Amino acid sequence: MTSRRVFLIAAAAMALAGCASMPQKDPIQVTVAGMEGLPGEGMEIRMLVKLRVQNPNEAPINFSGIYLKFDVMDKTFASGVSSESGTVAGFGEAIVAVPVTISVLRMVRQVVGMLDGQPVEKISYEMSGKLNGGLFGTERFGAKGEFDLSKLETPPDAT
Repeated sequence: MTSRRVFLIAAAAMALAGCASMPQKDPIQVTVAGMEGLPGEGMEIRMLVKLRVQNPNEAPINFSGIYLKFDVMDKTFASGVSSESGTVAGFGEAIVAVPVTISVLRMVRQVVGMLDGQPVEKISYEMSGKLNGGLFGTERFGAKGEFDLSKLETPPDAT
């Protein structure tokens, strides 16, 4: 074997060993903690979405910037960015505020798509985004679920 080939094999073995010895990280958990209305322009709705970010790891997460996107029925419904920065402590949580924009045209398209003559019993949604960690890496997050409209109760008459 040539010395170059031996060097490449040794370098690859050290790289693999280095990756294997790195501690495993659990993904961050992000949920919507609240929403507030914001002033918008004529063809948009603006909301301030407050996210609860939970860090299930020992090491703190420093971030500078966040991106958030909501999909409803597999179509983009709202998105937003914020240059907010901060730290989520190890085994801790933080509230991060992100202004999002909902296009009125996008909303109308969503409603028209649901009115195709078929009853809508479930509405699927997906939230995704990322915390920008700069040199320390980006923390991506996501959640998905369904709203089951068939289980919503009609309030009793107040008569």
